[in-house]
Amino acid sequence: MYYGVVHALAETVLAYIRQHRLLAPGDRVGVAVSSGADSVGLLRLLLELRPEIGIVLSVIHFNHRLRGGESDGDERFVADLAERYHLQFHAAEANVAAWAAERALSLEAAGRELRYQYFYRLLEGKLNRIATAHTLDDQAETVLLKITRGAGSRGLAGIYPELKVPGGEPLESARNRTFSRRTPAAIVRPLLSIRRNQIQAYLGAIEQNWREDPSNEDLRHTRNRVRHGILPCLERDLNPAVREALADTAEIARAEEEYWEQETERRMESAWVRAESPQGTQEEQTDTGGGLRLDVVEALPVALARRLVRRAAESLGLDLEFRHVEEILNLARGGAEPEKALALPDGWTARVSKAELQFAKPQAHTGFVNYEYRLTVPGSIEVPPAGSRFEALLVSPGACEGYNPDDLLDPARLEGELLVRNWRPGDRFWPAHRKAPKKIKELLEERHLRGVERRRWPVVVKGTDLVWVRGFAVPRRWRPHHGSQAVWIREIRLEAA
Repeated sequence: MYYGVVHALAETVLAYIRQHRLLAPGDRVGVAVSSGADSVGLLRLLLELRPEIGIVLSVIHFNHRLRGGESDGDERFVADLAERYHLQFHAAEANVAAWAAERALSLEAAGRELRYQYFYRLLEGKLNRIATAHTLDDQAETVLLKITRGAGSRGLAGIYPELKVPGGEPLESARNRTFSRRTPAAIVRPLLSIRRNQIQAYLGAIEQNWREDPSNEDLRHTRNRVRHGILPCLERDLNPAVREALADTAEIARAEEEYWEQETERRMESAWVRAESPQGTQEEQTDTGGGLRLDVVEALPVALARRLVRRAAESLGLDLEFRHVEEILNLARGGAEPEKALALPDGWTARVSKAELQFAKPQAHTGFVNYEYRLTVPGSIEVPPAGSRFEALLVSPGACEGYNPDDLLDPARLEGELLVRNWRPGDRFWPAHRKAPKKIKELLEERHLRGVERRRWPVVVKGTDLVWVRGFAVPRRWRPHHGSQAVWIREIRLEAA
């Protein structure tokens, strides 16, 4: 009976891993363990599946320092667990309460932000996968919360099985990497198909203890009210399988969202109009960030037109609510006076001009100026706005094997000068290992970059093509042929130079 229970749950998790291609032989997987039942169960399940999948496991713990000695006790518990199974232990800590106060965030949001920053650092060199213990229950809670907040299909998609973290090792460590980065790094969620009570039953069967976090019972937290009050009420009065129904909704929404994302991107290719030069007096100068062709917008069904408008705004760093999208479509379809500016969040405006739906933002007093610097091949240039020196180094054919292929470019296609600049709205990039190009803005959002740091993010351009972006693999079509000379774009941070 003992082996049957364990085997059945492990097989369920293995099937989900294979269905979504979350793990592969050779992956170096850090398991995020808090000391709670879900994460301890994830570790034990992956230990059981390790020989079958062929992965290298380690343990990660992030101490939020929210419960004094109890938080330290959690860390010791996880460290002992790692030691018992002879696994490498990665640990970090931060004052989450102070961070939350400084950034005006909830404790939950602040903890997640700091925790994921640590995950991303680990994925820059030591690991290529981090597994977190999100369960079907977490998925149901997330979808229900999204519904109450008015989410569209993107929000209903809930927690994704895989969150890609583009890029790889820092350039400085590329020659000393400990594993081959053949796919982008990722955070994976192998337990999304199983219930929390299944994990607890599993741990009981194998006589594995865990630690309870009292804050999980604190009804001052919204998620806890959903977990302990609202969902049990829905199960009792409406649908005993409401959690599974909500998780199924996420699965359906996620597939449809992926389809619509591709369709919207295809329409953007023909609809997007690049930015114009700044207009107006210095005091009232506006920067036309770009816009959409009116004839394309007007010809689309309303569902696709909404997505196109939202995507255009997001490419400029502008987040719109549903009502803003509807107001913009009303403007585009003649429901407002031509040339009249429609006020949008963060000082942005939209207007119809020259058969275009244009987005513009006042630039006075922003304190940010776009930058451009010329880089010869071979050669180097210091770029203070990016905080770095950039070098274009020639690498001989015999030495190429010592470099990460994700960092190397074909010198035959880079003759003359390159341009080092900050990314601009509308820029697209196609990193190797990706199925399609994406907006730079979207790639940076995946890494949770915000504000001036995001606006200053450097790219390298040849002609009209982006050939290099900090932290991302170079496009496949710009890579050198096997056994030939290569160019290595090396970035050296000025403070570390």
